[in-house]
Amino acid sequence: MNQDKDAPLREDIRLLGRLLGDTVRDQQGAAAFELIERIRQNSVRFRRDDDVAARRELEDIRDALAREQMIQVVRAFSYFSHLANIAEDQHHIRRSRAHLIAGSAPREGSLAHALAAAFAGEATDAAGLVEFFDGALISPVLTAHPTEVQRKSILNCETVIARLLDERDRMQLTPEEAEANLEALRRAVLTLWQTRMLRTAKLSVIDEVTNGLSYFDTTFLHELPRLYASLEDRLAAADPALGAPELAAFLQVGSWIGGDRDGNPYVTAEVLERALAMQATVALGHYLDELHVLGSQLSLGLGLVSASDALLALAARSPDHSPHRSDEPYRRAISGIYARLAATYRALLGAAPARHAVAEAEPYADAAALAEDLDILHRSLVANGSGALARGRLRHLRRAVKVFGFHLAPLDLRQNSDVHERVVAELLEVARPGTAYSACDEAGRCALLLEELATARPLASPHVHYSAETEGELAIFRAARRAHLRYGAGAIRNCIISKTDDVSDLLELAVLLKEAGLLRPLEHALDVNLVPLFETIGDLENAAAVMDRLFALPIYRSLLAARDEAQEVMLGYSDSNKDGGFLTSGWALYKAEGELVATFARHGVRLRLFHGRGGSVGRGGGPSYQAILAQPEGAVQGQIRLTEQGEVIGAKYGNPEVGRRNLEVLVAATLETSLRPAEIAPTPAAFLEAMQELSDAAFKAYRGLVYETEGFEQYFWESTVIAEIAGLNIGSRPASRKKGTRIEDLRAIPWVFSWSQCRLMLPGWYGFGSAVQAFLAAHPDDGLALLQRMVREWSFFATLLSNMDMVLAKSDLAIASRYAALVKDAALRDTIFGRIRAELQSTVEALLALTGQRELLDGNPLLKRSIRNRFPYLDPLNHVQVELLRRHREHGAEGSVDERIRNGIHISINGIAAGLRNSG
Repeated sequence: MNQDKDAPLREDIRLLGRLLGDTVRDQQGAAAFELIERIRQNSVRFRRDDDVAARRELEDIRDALAREQMIQVVRAFSYFSHLANIAEDQHHIRRSRAHLIAGSAPREGSLAHALAAAFAGEATDAAGLVEFFDGALISPVLTAHPTEVQRKSILNCETVIARLLDERDRMQLTPEEAEANLEALRRAVLTLWQTRMLRTAKLSVIDEVTNGLSYFDTTFLHELPRLYASLEDRLAAADPALGAPELAAFLQVGSWIGGDRDGNPYVTAEVLERALAMQATVALGHYLDELHVLGSQLSLGLGLVSASDALLALAARSPDHSPHRSDEPYRRAISGIYARLAATYRALLGAAPARHAVAEAEPYADAAALAEDLDILHRSLVANGSGALARGRLRHLRRAVKVFGFHLAPLDLRQNSDVHERVVAELLEVARPGTAYSACDEAGRCALLLEELATARPLASPHVHYSAETEGELAIFRAARRAHLRYGAGAIRNCIISKTDDVSDLLELAVLLKEAGLLRPLEHALDVNLVPLFETIGDLENAAAVMDRLFALPIYRSLLAARDEAQEVMLGYSDSNKDGGFLTSGWALYKAEGELVATFARHGVRLRLFHGRGGSVGRGGGPSYQAILAQPEGAVQGQIRLTEQGEVIGAKYGNPEVGRRNLEVLVAATLETSLRPAEIAPTPAAFLEAMQELSDAAFKAYRGLVYETEGFEQYFWESTVIAEIAGLNIGSRPASRKKGTRIEDLRAIPWVFSWSQCRLMLPGWYGFGSAVQAFLAAHPDDGLALLQRMVREWSFFATLLSNMDMVLAKSDLAIASRYAALVKDAALRDTIFGRIRAELQSTVEALLALTGQRELLDGNPLLKRSIRNRFPYLDPLNHVQVELLRRHREHGAEGSVDERIRNGIHISINGIAAGLRNSG
């Protein structure tokens, strides 16, 4: 008998939907419930059966809605989107557990699958993998998101609902327990309904830091140690001769939140120091809590167990002299460790921890000293027949200290190269009047900068008052130096230069680091990585040449030696997409990576790529596993960093089990990509030539629409929610880099987010249809066969099309046409929307022809099912949002603002983002 594997998902969605419906009826009345239910039923009929009568009734209902009814409808369908997400996440957990319980073959993307592939292909053995991880670095980096719409309070409610659903799955509940669970779910849904979805004030940077830290409490501090333990146990089982291997700390979570200054004037030295202190508070608080519990567990008496001399000495140094624990050396040792860590907490943070130590003690000099004391506990337990006790809480605590240290997460600094240029120019002009640095050409700039880097003499004077910008930048780097002294060098490891376009951009940063003592020329010492960020199509095309010229400088190579001859390069997916479109951006990134691999190999420098991916396909998003596997040969080499942004952070890491699975996917993909055998033959020249031809045509089509069509800027601002997003309290950074409405000045994130809201997803596909049409016209005999072969044989091209397939499936021309109707100029509206509609249709046709699919998402049944389940509930949000926008703008034209309508728009933005899941 075939079991319907999705039946539990549908049951959960129905259950949560029913509880939400009951809540609406109880809180808003029967009339509100019946209105929402009519909309829901008609939307389902229209979406699934293309029922014309259902569409007509939906339009009649929408047109007749009063303002308060609109708000109720928007709230109900927005909350349903959130509840559907919870049900889907729980179903993924359910299916993964069922797969493991059944003992089925390892799934693609799992650690088990990656290890099996490594062993089967004889690429390495268990000992070789231990060595591989010694030199590996895999790091997802959390970033604040200008369109992150979720409130932490909403996330807390959703966590409770997810836990209760999980309880129903895992436990055999008695009737009384089942009823208690259902009642708890009712309370949780009611709490969600009564929790304000919108923020009343704009987020500050510190608010964003707090939100980011919540994922460490929920997921990373607990799941990362478990993942390490699982991997170590698998390697030990594969080769018993290894004993109990302890891997290097290759998997670490980084952060930009509190250090990303590019376009955010609110990230100051004070904010940076506060963010670092908040991170340390979370790390040290976790260790103290774990030690407290561990002390209650390791009640081992000397008459019943032995202890090593080192352990006995550690216990003797403890300030715990209680006669009740005189024969319990492990407890006394832990009390001593706790006392020293509590003293460290006070020394670093200037306050006492919530739970006091038994007595005063000396603080730890660094996290390594704490780790050594915990290792003494571990070694003594193992040596004296209590190894099983060492594999529990102590094992996870030891791993946490080695991964998170006192700093919790490496915090990157980022600033725009234009700012660095202005600061260096001012410093040089004050020190050497007449230098006119900004007027120099590239060679002249480099000469001046190299001269400064050859001397230890500081450029800035304490007796000069510089501009606020220069003072602020110098303060940031001095704060970074203090952070190294306080929390360790792991606290800040990378300084990223946005908009890098030549060697001087890196040398300018080097000069500023020298001012703070983070670069010491006479010692050839560099305490942080200088990371260029190449963002536009032109910068990507020039990236390898820039690095080639940089590596040719003896001064820089001497500094690179201090960083183990490794150089990180960041690639910007968002701005390259906004600059050149989806296809050209993807191709420019791929080419840049290949060229960087060759350049670095020629210079003998290890390359680490940092991928600035967003949540949406238009910003480099899509499944991480496929994206990593599609990297060019040699582009991973065991090391990769990538950004995690916006609602994707919550979706990936808000649930501990889902978070563990996503971390495992990153490790598995990096392992498989790094260890796969070198290709026997390079990518066929015909593939590369075809891709270049497609890219050129797509670039022309995209630029022709976005940057060369008169009136497009007006069309964009009137047909999307971009203006309303700018007024939503969803991030500390402004939506645009400059005041005004120019597309060039708009940040890539709100650009993509706006197109997602109106269900066009334009940045994720526009230009592909035109490109394929042009290619087939130029190659009528064999063009289609060649493109189809590229899909089958080239993972890069197949991944591009798979991501575009997902975006197209989430697009909806009928809904998008209603947003287009908001454009006042009818001729402009008809012209531009007509072009968009034609391009979308040709893109879908091209995708199906190349992949051989009959429908979109035939190759991705999970997403196809998800869309079928959720879009009937998402569509009404779009329809009501359009009506709210129309009324809001009418009020604005009359010089008034209806706050209830504006709030309704903002709630709808939240609900649509939740329903799409990766929209920004």
